[in-house]
Amino acid sequence: MSSTFLLGAANGVQWGDTIFYLVLFIVLMALLKHFAWGPVSEMMDKRADKISGDLDSAESARKKAEDLATQRQDALKDSHFEASKIIERAKKNGEQQKATIVSDAQERAQTLKVNAKEDISRERQDALDSVKNDVAELSIEIASKIIRKDLDANDQKALIDSYIEGLGKQNEAK
Repeated sequence: MSSTFLLGAANGVQWGDTIFYLVLFIVLMALLKHFAWGPVSEMMDKRADKISGDLDSAESARKKAEDLATQRQDALKDSHFEASKIIERAKKNGEQQKATIVSDAQERAQTLKVNAKEDISRERQDALDSVKNDVAELSIEIASKIIRKDLDANDQKALIDSYIEGLGKQNEAK
């Protein structure tokens, strides 16, 4: 093939072949433009549109992701705020319940104290009344026995001791 080019160069330019090749090249270009250029160009346009659409979709998805991240961040802040409010309310309720329980316990203790004092006073009064009755009975018995007989010092002491023992036995029986 290289010998053909060399021979052609040695003989000079053959204009017929050149024109033929030029016409053939133009026809080939026209055929390419008519049959291949349109579909290739259309395919390239579709590809460019698809790439542009994909870029737009990616940008839209990125913006949605940023918006969603912002919303979640705001929701997280709100949930932290709500949680702190709930904790604060629970603390206040706990303090109120504590105060109520302490107040009720103090009132109950005071009531028990008053009732205990009243019971003690009543028991004391009952004991004093019982002792007064016992002393009165004892005095009456001693007086009646003294009247019935003359007692010397030893007899008086024995009489008092026997009544005291009798008084102790009566209290034990009660």
